Amino acid sequence: MSAIILHQEGGVALVTLNRPEANNALNRQLSEAIINTFDELAASDSVRAIVLTGAGRAFCAGVDLKALTDEPELLSSGLGLGPQSPIVLALEQCPQPIIGAVNGAAVTGGFELALACDFLFASEHARFADTHARVGILPGWGLSQKLSRIIGINRAREMSLTGNFIDAHRAEAWGLVNRVCEAGKLMDEALACAAHVADSDPMAVPALKSLMNDGAKETLGDALTMEGERGNAFAKTVDYSQMSERLAALRQRATKQ
Repeated sequence: MSAIILHQEGGVALVTLNRPEANNALNRQLSEAIINTFDELAASDSVRAIVLTGAGRAFCAGVDLKALTDEPELLSSGLGLGPQSPIVLALEQCPQPIIGAVNGAAVTGGFELALACDFLFASEHARFADTHARVGILPGWGLSQKLSRIIGINRAREMSLTGNFIDAHRAEAWGLVNRVCEAGKLMDEALACAAHVADSDPMAVPALKSLMNDGAKETLGDALTMEGERGNAFAKTVDYSQMSERLAALRQRATKQ
């Protein structure tokens, strides 16, 4: 059975973690499949947006503890920890926006995988938990820093130090997820959003994603300087004759919403 199910249509790639019998827990096979899949998508000229979800009832249960027991070097030689971890780099360096469609539990390493997406939609059945402290390890894929920046340091402390779950609606109220969807409509809504992304300018979207992500690591002043520098450089590449057509298409779409 393939560890990843990949479907592409109309500029959108749907990536499905496919270990439902193990709640999509990360063993070496699934981890390497994630890395290879996102490396391939990053190099694709036809894919403009990506949706990441899980098969079955869970999004991802984190690192497979049985696999880690059988292969103690899995984290060090396979998944790796820190910003240079192959699985972190595969998602972070992907130029296309990644929408996480969290269909069920996203726990610990699976929570970190969700946080590696650009934004999240959640099923009403989704749940989020950071159990690093409970099992006696530390995060290594960015959770300790990303989570506090999204939901605030006090809420992040509560989640990580207790290891307790929060449900989809609390995640939405805290700003962790953009939208809570009925379970049967999650994929339709995530794919529809991805289609809107894919319909935007193919040069501007990855440039804007990069600008926002890089700017988030800087002070506001430095980020604004970065925006000006990149904006000026990008403006020199724009074909303004096509802009009126795009504006007309946007107005037409707005009247249908």
